[in-house]
Amino acid sequence: MPQPTLRFPKIFLAFAAIVPAAGAFSATVHAEAPTADAVLATYADIAKAGYEDSLERAKALQKTIGTLLDSPSAEALATARQAWIDARAPYMQTEAYRFGNPIVDDWEGRVNAWPLDEGLIDYVAEAYGGDHPENEFYTANVIANSTLKVAGNTVDASEITPQLIRETLHEAGGIEANVASGYHAIEFLLWGQDLNGTGPGAGERPHTDYDLANCSNGNCDRRAAYLRVVTGMLVEDLAWISEQWGPEGDARAAVTENETDGLTALLTGLGSLTYGELAGERMKLGLMIHDPEEEHDCFSDNTHNSHYGNALGIRNVYLGSYKRTDGSVVSGPSVSDLVRAKSPETDEAVRAAIDKTMSQMDVLVERAKSVEAYDQMIGLGNAEGNAVVQKTIDLLVAQAKELERAIAVLDLKGIAFEGSDSLDNPDLVEGAQ
Repeated sequence: MPQPTLRFPKIFLAFAAIVPAAGAFSATVHAEAPTADAVLATYADIAKAGYEDSLERAKALQKTIGTLLDSPSAEALATARQAWIDARAPYMQTEAYRFGNPIVDDWEGRVNAWPLDEGLIDYVAEAYGGDHPENEFYTANVIANSTLKVAGNTVDASEITPQLIRETLHEAGGIEANVASGYHAIEFLLWGQDLNGTGPGAGERPHTDYDLANCSNGNCDRRAAYLRVVTGMLVEDLAWISEQWGPEGDARAAVTENETDGLTALLTGLGSLTYGELAGERMKLGLMIHDPEEEHDCFSDNTHNSHYGNALGIRNVYLGSYKRTDGSVVSGPSVSDLVRAKSPETDEAVRAAIDKTMSQMDVLVERAKSVEAYDQMIGLGNAEGNAVVQKTIDLLVAQAKELERAIAVLDLKGIAFEGSDSLDNPDLVEGAQ
C-alpha cells in the first residue's frame, strides 16, 4: 500500500509505583494468592499453546496454497484465502506477548510487519504511483524483475529464495514499509490490492495469476515461487517461536527466572497492545485520517477479526485461560488472581473493563459481517460506522487505565505502555479530519 507521508513516533506512558526486589513479590501477597512463579508458568504455557496453534494453522494454509499452485482455480484460491483467515485467528491472540518480551519483539517483524508497500513484491494499479522520494524500492516489483539495484549494486533475483526475501528485500534500505515476508505478504499475494477505498469490496486478484497455462498479469511462475517460498518461511518462523516457549526455550526462561521481570513483561504487553497499538495505531489513526490503508488486514477486509483476536488475547493472559483451536483449554493461576488477592475491587474493575471491550468487539465484528467492512466503518462521513469504532477505542483506553491501577496494586514500577500520537498528540497527526 502507499506509504503515509509521515510515520508517527511512539511515545510511552510511565507509572510511578515502586519495583520490589527480585523474589520479594510473592512474600508480599496474601496467603490465598498464587505464587508469581505459578502465574508466569501459566503465561508461558499459554504462549506456547497459542504459537503452536498458529503453526498448525500455517501448515494448513501452506497445504491449501500448494493445491492452488499445483492446480489453479477459483475454488482453490477461495480455499486458500479462508485458510489464511483461519490462520490469523490464533496468531492475533499471541500479540499480547509483544512489547514486553524482547525475543518476541525482535522476531515479530518477520511475520506480521505492516503496513507494506506492496509494489516491492508484485504489480500494482496505476493509482499506486511510481517512484517514491523516500523509498527507492516502492515499485521494485521483484516478481517481474530478475535483477534489482540495491545500494547501487546489482542483485541477482533470478531465483526467489528465503535468503533473497529475508536478507535483501525485507525492510530493504532500512524502510519498515518494505515488507517482503509474513502474513501480509501472503495476504497480498492471495487477494491483491483492495482498490475500493472506503467502498465495499476487498482485493480481487484472479486465480489465473498463478495459472502457467493461462497466465494473467505476467510472471505467473515467479509469483507462484514467491508465494510458495514466503509461506514456507512463515511456517519455519512459527516453529521457531513455538520452541522458544517450550520447556527449554529462551522466551520461557526470560519470564520465569525472575518474577519481577516476568510480571513486568506480562503487564507491559497487555497495556501496550491495549493502548498504543490497538486503540491507537490500529484503530484511532485510521479513523482520524479516514484512510483504509491504515487498516490492519487491508487486502482481505479481515481487520475486524484481527482486532477481536488482539482483544481476546489480552483477556486470555489476564485471566490465565486460552481456548485452543481444538477446543481444549490451557489455564492456570493468573495475574487476575494476584490482583484480586491484594485488591478485589481493582481486579473486578479490570475484568469489567475487559468484558466491556469484548462486548463492543462483538458489536464491531457483527457490523463487519452484516453491514459494512471495517474500512467502510472508518470512512469520512460515515457517522454511524465511525461511532462504532470510536466507542471501541474509548473502551480500550478505559481498559488501559484499569490495567494501570492493577500495576500500582502489584507494586510494580517502570512499566511503559506504548503510546500513539493519535491518542496522545492528535495535533501532530497529518491529514486528521
